[in-house]
Amino acid sequence: MAALGGGGTRWRRAWLPALQLLRRGSKAVTRHWKAMHFQRQKLLALTEYLPPRPAVPPRCLPRPSPEGQQEDGYVRVLRRQAEQTLRASRMVAVCHYSPMAEEDVATLQHYLRRHNIHLKFVLNEVIRPVLAQSKYRNLLPLFVCRNVLLVSPEAPARQMLRVLKGVPQVTLLGACIDDTILSRQGVENFARLPSLEASQGQTVAALSLLSSQTSSLLQRGPAHLTALLDEHIRRLRGTGGASEPPPGQSAGNH
Repeated sequence: MAALGGGGTRWRRAWLPALQLLRRGSKAVTRHWKAMHFQRQKLLALTEYLPPRPAVPPRCLPRPSPEGQQEDGYVRVLRRQAEQTLRASRMVAVCHYSPMAEEDVATLQHYLRRHNIHLKFVLNEVIRPVLAQSKYRNLLPLFVCRNVLLVSPEAPARQMLRVLKGVPQVTLLGACIDDTILSRQGVENFARLPSLEASQGQTVAALSLLSSQTSSLLQRGPAHLTALLDEHIRRLRGTGGASEPPPGQSAGNH
């Protein structure tokens, strides 16, 4: 029994599991945030490195000339196309463009093309140098964010406003029609004007009315004078016939 008892401890120790789970206490967190002492803050503020200021402020230095920078060939092609478009257009409208679906853009282009109006997507860095050297330089303040151009060899302002009325993503900012800069209100007033043919007809009618009135005024005096003379001659003939005897009575007396 003693042998068994003496070996019992060894037997129990040999049969203990290899993996033992021991529960330990959680570690105490000792690094909490603590405000820096004000003396240390002062010391850090005094010893902070301040770079020396330049003798001449950067904004006062001359800007690098664009001649030294090599211009991209694709940008030159885009500018040449923009120049040709502006040169061949009688109406140039600047609109603010908000993102819209491709199908809506295609539909808008289709409705505009019905009235011979073309939608042009332009970049500000491409179109601004072109406008600065052309007669459209007064349109430069309108090119601030993303813009599009509505160009046409004619001046269909009324049709353009009718199409843009149903597209809130494209907002008219201003336009140049027949070398005249117009605001949005000016374009709306221009659209209310009659067409060129109607204006020419009204002008011809007004001129013909004035000429006819002038002719009638000039003819009124001679016509009135002629009527007075005819009346005077008729009265003279009436008084002369009553004073002279009839021809048969004078022959009988002889």
